[in-house]
Amino acid sequence: MNLPEGEKKPLPSHVAIIMDGNGRWAKKRGLPRIMGHHAGVRAVERTVRAARDAGIKTLSLYAFSSENWKRPEKEVLGLMGLFRLIIRSKVDHLLLEGARIRFAGKIDGLPSDVQDIIREAEEKTVEQVGLQLVICLNYGGRQEILDAVNRATASGETRPLDEKTFRKYLYLPDVPDPDLIIRTSGEMRLSNFWLWESAYSELYFTERLWPDFGPEDLEAALNIYHGRERRYGSV
Repeated sequence: MNLPEGEKKPLPSHVAIIMDGNGRWAKKRGLPRIMGHHAGVRAVERTVRAARDAGIKTLSLYAFSSENWKRPEKEVLGLMGLFRLIIRSKVDHLLLEGARIRFAGKIDGLPSDVQDIIREAEEKTVEQVGLQLVICLNYGGRQEILDAVNRATASGETRPLDEKTFRKYLYLPDVPDPDLIIRTSGEMRLSNFWLWESAYSELYFTERLWPDFGPEDLEAALNIYHGRERRYGSV
C-alpha cells in the first residue's frame, strides 16, 4: 500500500474476487478458452501472494459457479482437469506459506475424485494460521441460502430464525463477510456470489481481464476501499 504513514487505515479482513474474463482474454489472442483459464491460474498465484504480503486475512475466489455447468462440455471437463492439477500441485506450497485452503459450494456435486482432492487439501492445511484461501467451487449464493434453510429445518429449528442463528447453517459460518468484492472484466454484477454475506460489502469493478490482474490491481482496489466510508445503514 502506498498510503502515507499517518493515513493508513485498517485493511479489509476478507477480500473476495469474481475472476471474470478468461474466455475473452483467450479469444482476443485466438486461443482456446481453456488457455484463458490456464492464464487465470497464474493470476491467482500472483494475487494470493499479493494478498498475503498486504496482510489480508481471508481471500475468497469465485472459481466455478453452479451455473457454469451450462458451459460447453469440453470446457467444463477442461476446468475439472485444471482444478485437479492445481489443487494437488499447490497444497504443499500453501503449507510452506502458512496458508489454509478451504472450499465453499455444493462440493458433493463435483466428481468424486475432485471431492477427495478437496478433502485432502483442507485436512492438510487445517492447522495453518496465515492467509485463509477460500475457493468457491460449484457455488451459488441462492443455493447456499436454500441449503441453509433446509439444514435449519432438518436440525429441528422451530423458533423464528435470527441472523446469528441462520448464519450457523451457511457453508462456512466462521468466515467473516467480505469487506471488499472485486470483479474483473468490466461486468458490474455479483452473479450469485456471496449473496447473504455481501449485504454490506464494498464493490469494486475493473475493466482488467482476470488473466491480466496483478498486485498493482489489488493495490488499486484496496486504495479505493480505504477512500470509502462504511456506514452499515447509519447516517
